[in-house]
Amino acid sequence: MLRYRDYFPLSADPQSQSGPGRGLPLSDVLPLGILVTDRHGKCLYSNAAYQKLCGWSGDELVGSHWSAAVHPKDHARVIQHWNEAILGHKPFLFEARLKHTSGDTVWTRHNAALLTDNMPGHGYVHTVEDISTYKAHERARIKAEERLFEEQERAQVTLDSIGDAVLSTDIHGRVSYMNLVAETLTGYSREEAIGQPLSDIFQVMDATTHQPTDDPARRAIQTDSIVALEANALLVTKDGKELAIEDSAAPIHNRNGVVVGAVIVFHDARFSRASTARMEHLAQHDALTGLHNRTAFYERFEQSLALAQRHGKQMGLLFIDLDNFKAINDLLGHESGDIILAVLAGKLKNLIRAADTVCRYGGDEFVVLLGEIAQPDHAYAVADKIREAAAAPLVIDGHKVSLQLSIGVSVYPDHGKSADVLMKQADKAMYTVKALNRKPNAISLLLAPESPKPLR
Repeated sequence: MLRYRDYFPLSADPQSQSGPGRGLPLSDVLPLGILVTDRHGKCLYSNAAYQKLCGWSGDELVGSHWSAAVHPKDHARVIQHWNEAILGHKPFLFEARLKHTSGDTVWTRHNAALLTDNMPGHGYVHTVEDISTYKAHERARIKAEERLFEEQERAQVTLDSIGDAVLSTDIHGRVSYMNLVAETLTGYSREEAIGQPLSDIFQVMDATTHQPTDDPARRAIQTDSIVALEANALLVTKDGKELAIEDSAAPIHNRNGVVVGAVIVFHDARFSRASTARMEHLAQHDALTGLHNRTAFYERFEQSLALAQRHGKQMGLLFIDLDNFKAINDLLGHESGDIILAVLAGKLKNLIRAADTVCRYGGDEFVVLLGEIAQPDHAYAVADKIREAAAAPLVIDGHKVSLQLSIGVSVYPDHGKSADVLMKQADKAMYTVKALNRKPNAISLLLAPESPKPLR
């Protein structure tokens, strides 16, 4: 037990009549606040350090309950702990705020121990430590941890919300992070992946050779730069499936700029590749009929011309117009008109060879390119078949429709040696057909070819 007189000895030099501390209790030169109370908690003594903490004088404190200076917000909690300690004759340790007489708040740590020595019953001695600085640091630390948690939580939510998979490694190539998309694509959970070698979780091979590709994370770390995943990359998932992926890897730096790992961002390439293929198809084809559009047609036309010139071959070009299509549209409606155009496009595709090209040139106009013909009559024969196929009746919305076509024909090299000239000649022939005795089923023969040559 602590003794009462231990807290009231005089200074170390009681015989000295001068000098600091003469006749002062040693407790007054201690940095800790000290209170001595009876068993009821009534203050018997306080040192200078404690008086400074609360702003009360020694006379004001004597006779008051030791908790008088405790902040009102902490008072009930402190008294509860104090009563429990009194009843159990136990030491008393707590942290609470004191309310200084100036209005300031001081955080303190109290340690009360039971003492007996010439005391009427049991008493307590309290040591009171100013921990305001510690508490300020603790609050700053807690706020920093809360901010860090919020930032990490925000980053986690963001990474889990994006469409791309994100996977990171440490400098040794061990997985240090995965977002939800990465879990989904690889088939591994974060718990399974964290700490494992990247090669065990992110197995990538070449789609053509099925050989493992270079580790993109390792390349990013070694080169300290962003690197793209190799083309045609396939990810082998946990269950052995092969998934086309694409994207890149980048190094991760610490605050000193030193590379400490890498991050890989990747996504399922099936959709993007399918979307790219679809866009490429739309860029080259007519949306309604699926036939080649003008851009694709002229590309193939130029290629075919180059081959024909190189090998001394002939080519045929058919310019086709659907007669009276406006009247059909007005009578049956545009939806029925679109059906008619699609049906005609299907017939044209069925009547030509794989090496030939059919194009929806615009509106109700079509162009057929016969890539190689033995003689001009072949082009006219194809035109005749197209006209006959189109004349077969169609039933559209309850109406029987027979299509009538005007077809103009030009032949390379008899009627021209360039795409533009051949198109103009075929177009001219088509309009000749329309005008010829107003018989739209006729097929025009060009009688005055440009740079005429003997027919083979």
